[in-house]
Amino acid sequence: MDTTQLLRGVLDLAVLAVVEAEDGYGYDVLRRLRHGGLAEVGDASVYGTLRRLYAAGALTSYVVPSDEGPHRKYYGITPAGRDLLERQAKEWTSFATTVSGFLPPQATSPSPTGVAS
Repeated sequence: MDTTQLLRGVLDLAVLAVVEAEDGYGYDVLRRLRHGGLAEVGDASVYGTLRRLYAAGALTSYVVPSDEGPHRKYYGITPAGRDLLERQAKEWTSFATTVSGFLPPQATSPSPTGVAS
């Protein structure tokens, strides 16, 4: 399955969740998303999402000097961002549960190796 369209629909949620766990600069957020399993997420998509969420008031930013290169712009979640994260998490859970209800049982049950088949 091509997950590009799915990712586009939940990137805000994923970015908010990553930043809520710990403030981060752009590449750090991108790295954590990829490490968490979203290997296809693009650099430009993440940086654009961070800028858009910042402009919407869901994120705050601050600059931290770096000895290893240019200063880094860190993002943190705001109270409005936490509210948005909570709403989107509920919507995602409801949506995923609904779609899972259409799938045959073997598609949603774990295999003997612990990985969904």
